[in-house]
Amino acid sequence: MRQQYTQNSMHKWFVGLCLMLVLGACAPAQESPQGSVQSGAADAQVFQWKMITTWPKNLPGLGAAPERLAERLRVMSNGRLDIKVYGAGELVGALEVFDAVSQGTAQMGHGAAYYWRGKNPAAAMFATVPFGMNGQEMNGWLHYGGGMELWRELYAQFNLVPFAAGNSGVQMAGWFNKEINSIEDLQGLKMRIPGIGGEVLSRAGGVPVVLPGGEIFTALQTGVIDATEWVGPYNDLAFSLHTAAKYYYYPGWHEPGPTLEAIVNKEAWEALPPDLQAMVEVATQAINEDMLSEFTARNNAALDTLINEHNVQLRRLPEDVIAALRTASAEVVAEIADADPLAKRIYDSYMGFLQDVRRYHSISEQAYLNVRSEPAPAQTE
Repeated sequence: MRQQYTQNSMHKWFVGLCLMLVLGACAPAQESPQGSVQSGAADAQVFQWKMITTWPKNLPGLGAAPERLAERLRVMSNGRLDIKVYGAGELVGALEVFDAVSQGTAQMGHGAAYYWRGKNPAAAMFATVPFGMNGQEMNGWLHYGGGMELWRELYAQFNLVPFAAGNSGVQMAGWFNKEINSIEDLQGLKMRIPGIGGEVLSRAGGVPVVLPGGEIFTALQTGVIDATEWVGPYNDLAFSLHTAAKYYYYPGWHEPGPTLEAIVNKEAWEALPPDLQAMVEVATQAINEDMLSEFTARNNAALDTLINEHNVQLRRLPEDVIAALRTASAEVVAEIADADPLAKRIYDSYMGFLQDVRRYHSISEQAYLNVRSEPAPAQTE
């Protein structure tokens, strides 16, 4: 009798426990601050974020990066960080991303720091500097040369936490509807070109125009602008820019190593537990490398298509044009240091790292590329 009583008690206890677990699992989720959803225990908390971008939805390369970032974070976190990506214009305009994330309209954004030069002239240096560092060098400065600390100090004023999240490598100088044979051909030329490069073009006699990517083709096709830079063959082919202008110029003096950014609202960032913060850090670095690898792999085939199938005229900028742009660039970049003490520190850090890495690369990367381009010696009997 006592054994039967014990078995009955244990059975009732087991049924009760199962019932509690089922009820707990079925309990409705409760909204938490900063877009998170609380679904029971703290370790099951789900954060539902919006990521807004400056790029057209699913644009190859640039637009694919935020989608890949969101998917990797979803998988890495086992669904605890669930991010919905919005292309330019879907939630806010392309050039409204910075303010929208700062204000908390969205928890995350993806774009380029040179779009926010109006916030502080030094912001553009975290994207790219004309005649400055390439993608490999930018990564070195940001992650091991003090650049990231300065970037976060600057963006903290705007309630944001930045991460490097993409790089296209050296870009093309752009598309022109007429040949550029001398510096005179830049006079009065209306060109879509943002950031420091736009100010440099202005000093050289051109007229810079800032347009989001989704508006470039129509502006070039209708003559609103005479020229445009965008990225490089892979993305430019996707935008069909070859149907609006036939002269394609290099080198990309204005964007030698453009770093793209993921920005996170500060309150949303601080609401994440440490493990999810670590996942964001790792995933953005992975996307940063992934984009550079993709452009390296795809640009050559795209350029071949532009030249051989669409009869695009590939041209090198004349030496006098490059010289004038280099001189103007040095003046514009030096003026950034006069904006405020933080801008001066950013300028000093960037230029100091550039000087050091250029000295070493002259006997490593550059020296190797020079040797690789030399013709092989003739074989002797």
